[in-house]
Amino acid sequence: MVNTTAKAAASTITTRAGTSTITAKAGTKMADMKIAIIRQRYNPYGGAERFVERALGALAGEGAEVTLITRNWDGAPREGFRQITCDPAYSRLFGGRTARDRSFAACAQAEMARGGFAITQSHERIPGCMIFRAGDGVHAAWLAHRARVLGPLPRLAQRASGYHRYVLATERAMFEHPALRAVICNSPMVASEVSHYYGLPADMLPVIYNGVDTAVFTPSLADEFRDATRAQAGIAQDAPLLLFVGSGFERKGVPQLLRAFAAAGEGRAHLAIVGADRKLKAMQALAASLGLAGRVHFTGPLKDVRPWYGAADGFVLPTLYDPCPNAALEALACGLPLVTSTTCGAQAWVIPGVNGWVVDALDARALTARLDDLCGLAGKAAASQAARAVAEPLTLSAMAERLLALYRRLGGVALGQV
Repeated sequence: MVNTTAKAAASTITTRAGTSTITAKAGTKMADMKIAIIRQRYNPYGGAERFVERALGALAGEGAEVTLITRNWDGAPREGFRQITCDPAYSRLFGGRTARDRSFAACAQAEMARGGFAITQSHERIPGCMIFRAGDGVHAAWLAHRARVLGPLPRLAQRASGYHRYVLATERAMFEHPALRAVICNSPMVASEVSHYYGLPADMLPVIYNGVDTAVFTPSLADEFRDATRAQAGIAQDAPLLLFVGSGFERKGVPQLLRAFAAAGEGRAHLAIVGADRKLKAMQALAASLGLAGRVHFTGPLKDVRPWYGAADGFVLPTLYDPCPNAALEALACGLPLVTSTTCGAQAWVIPGVNGWVVDALDARALTARLDDLCGLAGKAAASQAARAVAEPLTLSAMAERLLALYRRLGGVALGQV
């Protein structure tokens, strides 16, 4: 067996407009299998990025020669893998994000072709990869869900959008490409969507849930943080506190959440909204207009959400579309019962009436009722235990083992053996 504590060699290759410069640092290199993982950029708050980091660590620990192909991975850990930075020029004025994504895809395809990789796993829609992780879901499904909240003219604009047409065409080309062997789905909902829109068979759609560190996210956070966090925010210790965590407030349902919360019968309840969004001020103004200024707490983005998990009694995410949010899994691991939507992958973990409820994201009356129900579970040990029980098998090691099993099957090589 290889030494799993050894670190793979670190190297950086920067590719711009067809030129390359290479800088390598000495280290121990164990190349049982060459694997490339592709993700365009690093977001410290992104669930996909955390998945990539865990996959990189698991692969390097098993002795694989791992390469990350990215446009920008600044701010992330870099040990255990080499990095290829694909950052070709594109027109921000005329092409915008379509030109950005197209340029990165072309550069990544060139690197995949020349790299001699046994496995290429992309987290972007890039035709020619062997594995695609649908962490962002299915774009065709997202557009269908989004159309539900758009008026006639915005729906027409969505259909005419050059960016959406590019993504849909690229998504179809990737799913129909002969090189594709598997699509990692982070929820049964996503697997169903891929099958529905693109006709892929079930044996190509393994469901590998995001892992959660069950030793870090635990009901014991309440003992550590509940009193202090509530006192600092001016929340009574016996008041029900519901928690929302996420960015992209409109997509994840903050407007309808605020309206439903204002209509709920539990007048002593508080709501904490953790996350970054360009419409933060607009949501604060909406909360004030609904008479919620003293009961809704906007924290902005936080690198450490554990104090709020410890302070809260329940978690709510009435998202219009979310393939499988890490925040929901973290909340369950902390023993928080959950209210989410029929268009969220986290619905697979909800046992109605036991550890939460599932509602249509746009059913305001049902959402209001379920917020009251969630407040009613505050302090109920059985609900907390049921929430925790769902998360306990979904550990980081379990996720890594399922990933490694997939790589072994597709690559035909048992990682970690010589």
